[in-house]
Amino acid sequence: MPKNLKLPFTKESIQRLVSQHPTPFYIYDEAGIRANARALYKAFSWAKGFKNYFAVKALPNPNIMKILHEEGMGMDCSSLAELMLCERVNIKAEDVMFTSNQTPLGEYVKAKTLGAVLNLDDITHIDFVEKNIGLPELVSFRYNPGPLKGGNSIIGKPEEAKYGLTEAQILEAFKLVKSKGVKRFGIHTMVASNELNPDYFVETADILFKLSARVCKETGITLDFINLGGGVGIPYKLEQERVDYNYLSEHIKGCYDSALTANGYAPKLFFECGRCITGPYGWLITTAIHEKHIYKEYIGADACAANLMRPAMYGAYHHIVVLGKENAPANNTYDVVGGLCENSDKFAIDRKLPKIELGDLLAIYDTGAHGHAMGYNYNGKTRSAELLLRPDGSAVQIRRAETQDDLFATIKFNAI
Repeated sequence: MPKNLKLPFTKESIQRLVSQHPTPFYIYDEAGIRANARALYKAFSWAKGFKNYFAVKALPNPNIMKILHEEGMGMDCSSLAELMLCERVNIKAEDVMFTSNQTPLGEYVKAKTLGAVLNLDDITHIDFVEKNIGLPELVSFRYNPGPLKGGNSIIGKPEEAKYGLTEAQILEAFKLVKSKGVKRFGIHTMVASNELNPDYFVETADILFKLSARVCKETGITLDFINLGGGVGIPYKLEQERVDYNYLSEHIKGCYDSALTANGYAPKLFFECGRCITGPYGWLITTAIHEKHIYKEYIGADACAANLMRPAMYGAYHHIVVLGKENAPANNTYDVVGGLCENSDKFAIDRKLPKIELGDLLAIYDTGAHGHAMGYNYNGKTRSAELLLRPDGSAVQIRRAETQDDLFATIKFNAI
């Protein structure tokens, strides 16, 4: 079973929170997040200067960002809002990696203002950046390995993905920016999302390390860093296992030593993991408010796909526990659904669960990444609050729930 099945809270503690913070809401486990971050850093302690740039898009809350920054992480941003979050919590300079695509000029301007590392997605962006804001001292490029890598189920085949430069373009790009006065260099790739096979990442690392050695040899530059991207998955399903950081580290070190250390190169090693850092340490808490008995048995929750869209969007599985009934027999089969006018608005289909009574609290697992962040307002549904469970057992609200006033704030009611 996945390691995150044990809850850091009880039915009684959640009931006390509900009296102040009505469901639905997200709750994140600070102690779990910190311990997980430390485990990753310990595994890669052999790599001098190792850093994970947390993918802000996974959980864009400044309080979470502060916690991870305290644990030594930088932030990987892909939009203006994410850069602004970094600015607001004073995460700047090379603690910020700007990995974007089809980037508006204003976002490059903000990235330069912060002193963020520019990780360029296309060779044509060299000219775009140079003409509009000037090339910085440090530039990185995103590599797309094309047919060298098999496809991942979410991102798809690399040669069909919109991201990155080809191998030939990578070599040309480094030579070009060197000729334009760039002094420091990095390389990056990202070819998977929610991948649980650690060997997939080892293979990617081997490809990127060998390319990096070729870049150094053929261009005469010294790479500051190699960023292996993210995509490390989490075990949403009970039969799945977490990626072992120590296994990942040991095998990546073997590739690093063979391709780089043996040839006198020692670039820093980076990741941009998001999902595996916070995903297992978040739960969406919702209340059973209706039941329906027609061709199937339904439980209606006060949360919906607007709060957690992954199941509706691509049939993603999230484990569900009825609080207080964790050890009760799962003798009932339900579809657990929300109230959107969409039949895909289902958190679970034909799920075996204990008998659910109206008013029961449900905890939906593994929502600490790409959960609240992907929320939306269809049907005028408002997005829920976020709470942080502190190591001392207390809880603090780190984002209030939206209201109808928030929803209508941008509407010009008397425009015509």
